Amino acid sequence: MTNSLTAGKLPKNTTVLVLAASLLILTILFVILQLAGATDGFNYVGAIVLGVILFTVAMYAISLAVEGPRKATDRLASILVTAAFVLALIPLISLVFTVVTFGSARFDIEFFTYSLRNIVGAGGGAIHAIVGTVEVTLAATALSVPIGMATAIYLVEYGRGRLAQAITFFVDVMTGIPSIVAGLFAYALFVLFFGPGIRMGFGGAVALSVLMIPIVVRSTEEMLKLVPNELREAAYALGVPKWLTIVKVVLPTSIAGILTGVMLAVARVIGETAPLLIVAGFTSNLNYDLFSDRMMTLPVFVYNQYVAQGQDAQAYIDRAWTGALVLILIVMLLNLIARIVARAFAPKIR
Repeated sequence: MTNSLTAGKLPKNTTVLVLAASLLILTILFVILQLAGATDGFNYVGAIVLGVILFTVAMYAISLAVEGPRKATDRLASILVTAAFVLALIPLISLVFTVVTFGSARFDIEFFTYSLRNIVGAGGGAIHAIVGTVEVTLAATALSVPIGMATAIYLVEYGRGRLAQAITFFVDVMTGIPSIVAGLFAYALFVLFFGPGIRMGFGGAVALSVLMIPIVVRSTEEMLKLVPNELREAAYALGVPKWLTIVKVVLPTSIAGILTGVMLAVARVIGETAPLLIVAGFTSNLNYDLFSDRMMTLPVFVYNQYVAQGQDAQAYIDRAWTGALVLILIVMLLNLIARIVARAFAPKIR
């Protein structure tokens, strides 16, 4: 039987053992520092960070001694990439854990069935904000997706010359505009037709669509470019018109990526507060009509509960955390629906 150490290869469990030993050594060191009074309590973050650094150095040294410089460099790169991945996950995990922990306090039936009408303390719910968020977001999506997809199709399939360059330039500019500017634009637009002081849910949908359109255009454009030209040429060779080739070949081939881009756009705007504060306003009443009166949305609900706390401040904070949790759940549900739809409409490979 060949010994892997003498064959220039480390055992499979070496990585786990070195990591465990490094964390154990740093844990013992920080315990000693705590007992000596050098630190105020046990520093978990310091122990983990320094333990990972020690593990990286030790693993590279061991691999260099046993496996050689090429394998040691490969292990070092793998450790750094894995560490970067874990580091990127930490804020996400921390965010989800915090929101679930604090948001579960009011995650009850009352929160999903009652509004805040006549509520000045504990109790009440956010059904008016949930309905408003769903309606405004769906309206913004209905406005943005056809315009964004049509623009992307023009740029990829038809656009040539200065007009296409100008459209691309303005799409890039729109991608970076602040959300407050979109709210001001929508408010100014509706003031022209309805007069000063106008507030309605559809105005919020228009503001969000201004933010969504460039994202939909860019994502759809990139997906359409990924469709092989051979598919288009095969359709043209069979005498299929260009518009029908786009509808029957190009769009179905890229539908999964297009829906992913749409969901990214929805996730980008569903949490916007500033434009909705300006043009949709806020209210404690349930309003189903996008075209009449003020409409509450979840981002505005969370903001209002946090900044306008009453005598029972904890009740307001609990409602704010639960509103944030519901907003995350809505985004997750929309992503799940988009994946199901994409899978259903994607071309079947036989």
